[in-house]
Amino acid sequence: MALTPAAAHHRARIGALSRDRKPDDPELLEARRQLRAERLAEHVKRVVAQLPPLTDEECQRIAALLTAGGPR
Repeated sequence: MALTPAAAHHRARIGALSRDRKPDDPELLEARRQLRAERLAEHVKRVVAQLPPLTDEECQRIAALLTAGGPR
């Protein structure tokens, strides 16, 4: 599957930062986080496009999962 322009941008930025940064560099870690978030958004968009309309309750439940985030 082809990357969207936004995902391609984040991937290219990671490549550029990886050349001269340590793996734990905050800017590099942030670029990787942004790419993961973009790819998740793309995935959600594809899945939602295939679904019948969600109820308000379903939307709220899914939004709660996303806004709760993961381990921090």
